[in-house]
Amino acid sequence: MKFRKNNRAIRVWLSLWLLSASVYAQPPGPYTTAQAHSHNDYEQKIPFWQAYHQHFGSIEADVHAVNGTLYVAHDPSAIAGNRTLEALYIQPLVQQVTECKGAVYEDRQPLQLLIDLKTPAEQTLPLLVKQLAAHPAVFGENGPVQVVVSGNMPKPEQFASYPSWLKFDGRPDITYTDEQLTHVGLVSQSFLTYSGWNGKGLIVKKERAKLLAMIRKAHAQGKKVRLWATPDNVNTWKALINLGVDFINTDHIAELAGFLNSRPTAEFQNTSFHTPYQPTYRNNDERSRVRHVILLIGDGMGLAQIYAGLTANRGALNLGQFLNIGFSKTSAADTYITDSAAGGTAMATGSKTNNRYIGVDSTGAALPAIPALIRQWGMPSGIITVGSVTDATPAAFYAHQPDRAFEHEIATDFLRSPVDILIGGGYRFFNDRHVLDTLRQRHYQIGTTFGELETLKPPFVLLDDQAVGAVHKGRTSFLSDGLNKLIRELKGRKEGFFIMAEGAQIDYGGHARDLGYVAREMVDFDRAIGEAMRFADENGETLVIVTADHETGGLTLLDGDLKRGYVDGHFSTNDHTGVMVPVFAYGPHSLDFRGMYENTAIHHKIMAILKRYKK
Repeated sequence: MKFRKNNRAIRVWLSLWLLSASVYAQPPGPYTTAQAHSHNDYEQKIPFWQAYHQHFGSIEADVHAVNGTLYVAHDPSAIAGNRTLEALYIQPLVQQVTECKGAVYEDRQPLQLLIDLKTPAEQTLPLLVKQLAAHPAVFGENGPVQVVVSGNMPKPEQFASYPSWLKFDGRPDITYTDEQLTHVGLVSQSFLTYSGWNGKGLIVKKERAKLLAMIRKAHAQGKKVRLWATPDNVNTWKALINLGVDFINTDHIAELAGFLNSRPTAEFQNTSFHTPYQPTYRNNDERSRVRHVILLIGDGMGLAQIYAGLTANRGALNLGQFLNIGFSKTSAADTYITDSAAGGTAMATGSKTNNRYIGVDSTGAALPAIPALIRQWGMPSGIITVGSVTDATPAAFYAHQPDRAFEHEIATDFLRSPVDILIGGGYRFFNDRHVLDTLRQRHYQIGTTFGELETLKPPFVLLDDQAVGAVHKGRTSFLSDGLNKLIRELKGRKEGFFIMAEGAQIDYGGHARDLGYVAREMVDFDRAIGEAMRFADENGETLVIVTADHETGGLTLLDGDLKRGYVDGHFSTNDHTGVMVPVFAYGPHSLDFRGMYENTAIHHKIMAILKRYKK
């Protein structure tokens, strides 16, 4: 009991610490590359075009007036005869506006061209106005390109001496008259004026307050804000978005574009929450009798996926109530990074195998899975998934095939399986070879819609492809309701039961690199976990194990708000990774699942515990 109280205290402290860290997270805006600014764009390998093809909303060029010509360069030593403002920027813009029939971009997005004057205004501005005025359809009053002059600007009282379509880069420390403000097109300042932050961790509170005050003042004046001399990395870009900076300054065009383009699938604001079950921890730290085993596999579920779900559910998950936790090493027999076939087979049979192999060892020989092994004790079994029952993870518990793609053959293998209840999708694989007809002859009831669930009695198969769509496409409580049905139908057997329940689509979200997809599926999976814990407390002889076959997506979390259920992440890949995955255990013998071990050990631990109490 003392351990449990201490563990709870640690969890409370950790939650409070995370909440305090998240106060800096502001509601994110709809940022795209329209809010990207190509700083010193002329230093890119391909000036203008790199930023243009990434759909940037702002491009910067430094200009020097030399002998009546405007050259683009950072300092005089870099001036070259062919690097003029006309050649690098004006003519390309004229060309694109002509091709796009009056717009810079086909979608009519405007462009800001920031001209930083490196030579005196009285020398440079007349040349600039002359060159731009030659193309009024591009740079004029109603043109798609807004030119903003920065650097060696004239004094504010001289702004009105220049064409109204030419705007100036304001400074937050200057007090402008209302008339002068009409000539200000942007407000810019060095980031270092307010903060010495290096782009790691968080901007300190006092410095952030200064930044926010400046930004809010500019916004109150109806002006957009750009900061230069900022750190240039993902953490900084996210921080600038949270601050409400309008143009994100970068020298890394492709990287910032990739980050901004991923925003729609990188951020998630949850609107549907559940209250986790409050466990009693009945027999949780005891090595007492285990009659039932419920193995829940979150396909593709790593620590980041779990914490994304926890954040989305406003800081609470059923998984957060587990006290006994270990780690599973997931490599396959033939490769460092497993797939679901080898990962599922390892847990189902206790043997490592090659990727794509289902229920066979690395030589192709069939291996008995848990449902077959426990038949010697008269124990029934059930399988449920929110994917196809012929997919790799559920198939590993009843089929034996050299390739996971052989789904028709996998369905046929179910005819030789002792599994009593099978729930999920995959109807076509069972129906086209008349597997269902054979099952009926063997007294299996067959359901083809989830609405039939309550009327079916074991043995039965329920296959409804429509009901196992993604949560964000309308799937409701398929997994929780299906798991409860399995428990109700099997719990009356004195020999006990084994159930495998899979949250298959956490993995799908990782492959899609869609954080909202992952978080929704994680929260749904957690609801089923709560139902398993509830039964374990009612029964007292049930061991609940929650783990994954692998992690998918290389997910990292960049930001979140535990109060609002907002989370922001980044995927490093659209495939599986080799990182260890957690193993959570609840109920009697849950202590046995602490530590670090191979994924095959999960099988061996389950079998050893069950065998201990069988005559």
